Amino acid sequence: MSDDRHRERQQRLKEKVDARVAQAQEERGILLVLTGNGKGKTTAALGTATRAVGHGKKVGVIQFIKGDWPNGERNLLEPHGVEFQVMATGFTWDTQNRESDTAACLSVWQHAKRMMADETLDMVVLDELTYMVAYDYLPLEDVLSTLRNRPVNQTVIVTGRGCHRDIIEMADTVSELRPVKHAFDAGIKAQIGIDY
Repeated sequence: MSDDRHRERQQRLKEKVDARVAQAQEERGILLVLTGNGKGKTTAALGTATRAVGHGKKVGVIQFIKGDWPNGERNLLEPHGVEFQVMATGFTWDTQNRESDTAACLSVWQHAKRMMADETLDMVVLDELTYMVAYDYLPLEDVLSTLRNRPVNQTVIVTGRGCHRDIIEMADTVSELRPVKHAFDAGIKAQIGIDY
C-alpha cells in the first residue's frame, strides 16, 4: 500500500472517530460489567480503580466470595484511601453453608449500599457480585434499585461470571472475558502477585 493510500484511509478513520467523539458529550458515572468465564475480571476492575485513584478519584471496593488471603491490589490501594470491605468467607464451595454465606453477604452488602449512597465516592467496585445474585444471597430488586439510585456521577463496576440479564441490560458497558487457555488447567498452581 502506498503512503498516499495509507494516509487517505487513516484520514477517513480519523473523521469517523472524531464524529463519534463529538457526539459523546454526556458526563455521568457509568455501570460497567465485567463478566464471562475468562480470567481477569477482578484484575480489570481493580486496574480501573487504580487508574481512578491515580487521577485523584475516591474509590471503594466491596469483595464478595473472596477470603482473607493476601491481596496485592488491596495492599497497594488501601494506603491511598481506598476502603475495602471483604465478605471474607472464602469460596462458597469451601464453606458449603448457605445460611452463614447469606448472612456474610448481607452484612457486606450494607457497606456496598452505604458506598453507593455516598456522593463523595467516584467509583465503587462490586467484585463477584454476580454470584450473590445467582445464589439468591441478595435480592435482585435490591441490587437493581441500589444501582439505579446511586449518585449520578458515580461509576460502579460489577464483576463475576453469569451476570444477571437485568444487570447487563442496565449497564452502560459490558465486557465478556472468554477463556482461551488457563495455566491452572495445565496443573500450574495459582501464584501470589499474578493470580491474587
